[in-house]
Amino acid sequence: MRLFQEELAVLNVGLGSFADEIIQAGGKAAQITWAPPAGGDPAAGKALARLVNDKDIEAANQKAFAAYLGADPTLVGIALAREAIVGMNERRILHSGPPIAWAQMCGPMQGAVIGAVIFEGWAKDHAAAKQLAASGDIAFAPCHHHGAVGPMAGIISPSMPVWVVRDPATGRQTFSNLNEGLGKVLRFGANGPEVIERLKWMATTLYRVLQLALAETDGIQIKPLIAQALNMGDEVHNRNAAASMMLLRRLVQQMLASRATREEVTSAVAFIAGNDHFFLNISMAACKLMLDAARNIPGSSMVTAMARNGVMFGIQVSGTGDRWFSSPAPVVNGLYFPGYSIADAAPDLGDSAITETAGLGGFAMAAAPAIVNFVGGTPADAIANTRAMGHITLGKNGGLLLPTMNFAGTPAGIDIRKVVDTGILPVINTGIAHREAGIGQIGAGITRAPLECFSQAVTALASLLPER
Repeated sequence: MRLFQEELAVLNVGLGSFADEIIQAGGKAAQITWAPPAGGDPAAGKALARLVNDKDIEAANQKAFAAYLGADPTLVGIALAREAIVGMNERRILHSGPPIAWAQMCGPMQGAVIGAVIFEGWAKDHAAAKQLAASGDIAFAPCHHHGAVGPMAGIISPSMPVWVVRDPATGRQTFSNLNEGLGKVLRFGANGPEVIERLKWMATTLYRVLQLALAETDGIQIKPLIAQALNMGDEVHNRNAAASMMLLRRLVQQMLASRATREEVTSAVAFIAGNDHFFLNISMAACKLMLDAARNIPGSSMVTAMARNGVMFGIQVSGTGDRWFSSPAPVVNGLYFPGYSIADAAPDLGDSAITETAGLGGFAMAAAPAIVNFVGGTPADAIANTRAMGHITLGKNGGLLLPTMNFAGTPAGIDIRKVVDTGILPVINTGIAHREAGIGQIGAGITRAPLECFSQAVTALASLLPER
């Protein structure tokens, strides 16, 4: 009887109209936001139930997350792709995202491929390059299949220089191309004479200066640079100003001490100093190396890659190896440059979501409140995004601290189970490319990884479990 003598408050799960009726009758009710797991997909929900609270999966995730934390990405050099990456000593071009054939590639990626073909000297003009690309005489493969990553179109061809990042303890290596800066650049599909000329300068003068400078070092540890950059307002995806300047400061003395000429050093320093995104490709290779350490651990539900090719968005999971789980890439509704709108945008593109997969980028937006001027939202939104990612990750990276979050570590180790269970989707901040080749970047914004990828992965991982 005491129950009826007390003031009651109702917690309503489901239709909000039920709570509304109680309030209108003079009662108290609070609406609980809830949705069934996997967006209501019964098969995925049943598969999820098999994975939750499984001691073997929990142990596998602890192992994967520890491997990710223990990796020590170190910049050890720079080399031509054909010399460093297995399989690149032939007519092969790497691209971002999951596998895709030439005919299905989006405009920016096709434009970037044409530019790479001309840069390599395999064709003399756009028409001949397009014909060659469609002929089947060029092998296309994802960067991820060769231990590499590339932003936007992600194109890497044999004569392009690549960063070499290595874990000293294991010898594991990853690679990324060099960042061209902003404007008319290959990664957004531009392929005009000025783009080819810049690529050739990067493959000769810049390559020589950086190679000689890095030869003067014992390697540059990347995680301490990223950690310091987070304390200086970067999230090392779309904001790399502090990290790029710190890297340049580390390299200038070695450049001056090397055999490079004064003119070569001057041009290299001017290029890097004028490119706030120069560090991005290095941070991507470092994130790739950390996540590759967590690959192929049976039973682990930790995501090891998220990547987009302008058509499909794909993820890879530790416990399912190199298999891709894909769904259509979203078009980003962000901040567009004057004269452009979402109607002009290509679907989401690039391997740079490897930063979010490793707990940076959108997951570390709390460290970079100024990024909202570029991608939209408010500083409070940036902190809220970081906080929300803690609900779908395995833990925090204590080596990468966020000042605005009381120096908590970045949330890291995306767990496919938690994504499907909560419906909270990984946040990604990204540049937006025009859907047509050559126009370039037209904006930036915040997007989310598609739920369908994670539902597929949960179902696949559950199918690998022994019957109990």
